[in-house]
Amino acid sequence: MNFPVRLALIFACTLATPLPAPAQVAGPAPSAPVNIDAAILAKANSGDAAAQVQVGEQYAHAGATEHYKSVAAQDYQQAAAWYLKAANQKSVDGEMHLAALYRDGGNGFDRDMEQAAAWYLKAANHGNVLAQGTLGVLYSMGQGVERDDVEAYFWLDIAASSKGPNQEKYAATRQMIGERITADELTAVQDRVAAWLAAHPQSNSSK
Repeated sequence: MNFPVRLALIFACTLATPLPAPAQVAGPAPSAPVNIDAAILAKANSGDAAAQVQVGEQYAHAGATEHYKSVAAQDYQQAAAWYLKAANQKSVDGEMHLAALYRDGGNGFDRDMEQAAAWYLKAANHGNVLAQGTLGVLYSMGQGVERDDVEAYFWLDIAASSKGPNQEKYAATRQMIGERITADELTAVQDRVAAWLAAHPQSNSSK
């Protein structure tokens, strides 16, 4: 199996060059669909990030099951707005939900891989291993970012440093990427990884 195909398969399963600033979602203030628990909505409106993500999930589910495209688009916009509220409080869960929403899109909500990569970067820097591994694959494939094997190695090496169900997969992909960069690049990027890990002790998590 050739290298690009192997990377494509890895990306399907998982799922520094400057990135665009994450978009701010414009629109009316979020309102509650009938199936949102009043207590959860009250917590979300009071600023609870976890509750804000829960409300966003309800809107995303509504968008996924809505037959009318215009209504579904509004639901997804509301989901993005609630996720953004959480992400603006540095909620990794909010960042990851935004990344996935922009990555996958929805009925009436366009995919935006640049925004997905931008939110994965935020979550990766906050220690989320899935975001780190996904970002590494994005860099290796040029999805939402300019293709850069050094950056791909950087994030995959960080992801592979954490124990978890995907650790071996990240390490194997990192090994493949390492064969595509020079010895000098490898030394430099390994130094960067060591510096990042030293500056973020015990920060990595699967969530």
